[in-house]
Amino acid sequence: MNDRKVILYIAMSLDGCIARPDGDIGWLSQVEQPGEDYGYNEFIKSVDTVIVGRKTYEKVLSFGIPFPHADKECFVITRHQRQPESNITFYTKGLDELIAQLKNNLGKNIFVDGGAEIVNEMLRLHLIDEFIISVIPVILGSGIRLFNDERPELKVQQTSVKTFFSGLVQLHYTVVR
Repeated sequence: MNDRKVILYIAMSLDGCIARPDGDIGWLSQVEQPGEDYGYNEFIKSVDTVIVGRKTYEKVLSFGIPFPHADKECFVITRHQRQPESNITFYTKGLDELIAQLKNNLGKNIFVDGGAEIVNEMLRLHLIDEFIISVIPVILGSGIRLFNDERPELKVQQTSVKTFFSGLVQLHYTVVR
């Protein structure tokens, strides 16, 4: 049995938002510090597969930079079939089917990069094994919430808590099965 884990690695505001109502994530830059990546580079070495929603994928492309996961197998979850692009598969089937397929293959961990719709569907289906959530010291007041209502209760165990000079707090939890 392969021990690949599905890990949500994401940032949110103190009031639980991953973006402003219009999708803007500019507020994330307030914790940027020279030489500080909050463990991202170490984390990204532990994964070889990325799952991302179509809106998040298109948001990343709108920055005018190369797609940051070009060296990983990527699945963009979408409702509309598109032709694959290099390492990117536009996936239209069920997330439970995709995760089962990926976990049956040898490989590193699986990175869930958002967005909220994908995260909440994966929570509903009990597909996430770990959460690494960076809480940014800002209250947005409104926005796209990371966790929606209408999902099952989930028991988690704290793995670690890290605090940083910028005020960012990184929470790491493992799902108790």
